[in-house]
Amino acid sequence: MEKEQFYYDNKIVKMFFIATIVWGIVGMIVGLMVAFLFNFPNYMEGISWLSFGRLRPLHTNSVIFAFVGNGFFVGMYYSMQRLLKTRMYSDFLSKLHFWGWQLIIVAAAITLPLGYTSSKEYAELEWPIDIAITLIWVVMGINMIATILIRRQRHIYVAIWFYISTFVTIAVLHIFNNLELPVSAFKSYSIYAGVQDALVQWWYGHNAVAFFLTTPMLGLMYYFVPKAANRPVYSYRLSIIHFWTLIFLYIWAGPHHLLYTALPEWSQNLGTVFSVMLIFPSWGGMINGLLTLRGAWDKVREDPILKFFVVAITGYGMSTFEGPMLAFKNINAIGHYTDWIVAHVHIGTLAWNGFIISGMLYWLAKKLWKTELYSTKLANTHFWIGTLGILFYALPLYVAGFTQASMWKQFNPDGTLVYGNFLETVTEVLPMYAMRAFGGTLYLTGFILLAYNIIKTAKAGSTVEDELAEAAPLKKISNSRVEGEKWHSWLERRTVLFTILSTVAILIGGAVEIIPLIVIKSNIPTISSVKPYTPLELEGRDIYIREGCNNCHSQMIRPFRSEVERYGEYSKVGEFVYDHPFLWGSRRTGPDLHRIGGKYNDNWHFNHMLDPRLTSPGSIMPQYPWLLTDDLDISNTVNKVNAMITLGVPYTQMELDKAVYLLQNQAAEIEKNLGQDPEFVKNYGDANMKDKEIVALIAYLQRLGTDLKAGETAKN
Repeated sequence: MEKEQFYYDNKIVKMFFIATIVWGIVGMIVGLMVAFLFNFPNYMEGISWLSFGRLRPLHTNSVIFAFVGNGFFVGMYYSMQRLLKTRMYSDFLSKLHFWGWQLIIVAAAITLPLGYTSSKEYAELEWPIDIAITLIWVVMGINMIATILIRRQRHIYVAIWFYISTFVTIAVLHIFNNLELPVSAFKSYSIYAGVQDALVQWWYGHNAVAFFLTTPMLGLMYYFVPKAANRPVYSYRLSIIHFWTLIFLYIWAGPHHLLYTALPEWSQNLGTVFSVMLIFPSWGGMINGLLTLRGAWDKVREDPILKFFVVAITGYGMSTFEGPMLAFKNINAIGHYTDWIVAHVHIGTLAWNGFIISGMLYWLAKKLWKTELYSTKLANTHFWIGTLGILFYALPLYVAGFTQASMWKQFNPDGTLVYGNFLETVTEVLPMYAMRAFGGTLYLTGFILLAYNIIKTAKAGSTVEDELAEAAPLKKISNSRVEGEKWHSWLERRTVLFTILSTVAILIGGAVEIIPLIVIKSNIPTISSVKPYTPLELEGRDIYIREGCNNCHSQMIRPFRSEVERYGEYSKVGEFVYDHPFLWGSRRTGPDLHRIGGKYNDNWHFNHMLDPRLTSPGSIMPQYPWLLTDDLDISNTVNKVNAMITLGVPYTQMELDKAVYLLQNQAAEIEKNLGQDPEFVKNYGDANMKDKEIVALIAYLQRLGTDLKAGETAKN
């Protein structure tokens, strides 16, 4: 059959290639800024948009969606064209995808430091940006599926299976987790409340890791590792098992992030069971990747690209072993809320994501600029510096995690806590935080070496934006299975059916876990004493969200003796029915706050936000002086209360009509309480503090945990 000539689009690959390097450096710099805040909490000197609570989500979003996201798109656009023997369906859609994605990243980089956040982990961006993400993701998906439909290669290779699953699953996760009710241009409330919101968020959060940080990287692994090693994938059959079992099982595992919380027991148990089963397909993929290098180990010793791939796949194996282990309740009871989880996450991101992308970039640089790498020695230096960076980052945090868990749970013979002051557990791990920052510095240094190496490679090479290729056109055959054709080979020919089945596989687990929790009211027993937040408390809660307080403080007391002794009565599901969104947190750099209401007087909270060292010597919490000087914006208070009514919160018509009046009255009461301290009167007596943001935040903090009456059970 006569072959057709066509051109691969290398320009779009280079655009995403450059963006990956730029955003990688930016994301890592922000991460390093965050790391140094643990040892030098005041080095930002009270700059609101550079505080920890605002920088931390900027770091996670820039690394996940800017660095890893662009890295995925680099590999996808390069490999799909060559695997399918065709140019991308639409150059326009490719460019729209690129520029749309970069604008979304810039919007995130602006809004997150300004405090515009939904507070949901890995989904902090507000509703206008969420809509933009949806549109651009659909643009990418149309281009992807259309390219598959016009291919010249009959069967779609395993890497493309993972690309398809990434597209459909992220679309489903993003849409359902970000269903929210807008209040203003950059403020919204989740339509879910309390435990429902928690389950949906961690169904999204866990599977954002699964289908944005794992399945697309596996697609890259299945293409670039065989290419770099010049060897076929170890096992096609294992690839099939790996793919279908992984995408089916992964979607069920989200509840393991909520073990021992107020989430219903049946949902926790489902999450545990499927999380443990995940080790089998995950390690199947790791084995398939590593054994692809069988017979090429001499080359691995010489080639830095293969070194990156080996450590990346090993990091994937370590993370996917550790994840199921952390789903066991007895292990989760030790690790959750500690820095063990931070170490676990960064083994995945630094080793698995960072190194698979680094290896791919080095390999692609030679192909895109038609030359040899500028310096193999420099690439090897990057590899060793980066590997040391991973070790210096993760190992101290594992030590910190076990130290925290041990100290939190120790009791004296008389039944009192050995470390009754939470701050003692923070100061104990400060050396580990310093080592973590050193490890991050090493890792960033290595990546900067990559940028330099590739710039020099590009300058020495030649630019070929449209690469000539040829292939025979695809001959149409019956949609039925032909004689001797295996069922999966037949399925690979049926692109639409393959996509539909992938979608069904990922929908089952989510539907089984989420629908009963939303539909069956008995899963969320109410407590009669729990009332909606007052208008001032609602405004204070929004300030709490804006400042990212949930990045360091949990609001979920687990039913452990140590936690009940330290914080108070364990948290009940019915206490969160008016929380849009939930604020349970995922880490404790500071103590749990669910029962903080009434524990300290208003002046303590005032001084604590002014300078935490005034009330807690040695604290690493940043200062929040702007809360004392910035006026509380009440222009949307009525709209916020009205939005809550729309979401089912039972405010009365009077509370809606007099929302501002009620807010001002409560604020005046708090100002009166603050005036009982002579130091406050001396320094702030003329500041009209009742109009400042600090008063709203104090109102919210003083409310936490006060609804639950002693001995009352959760019932209708």
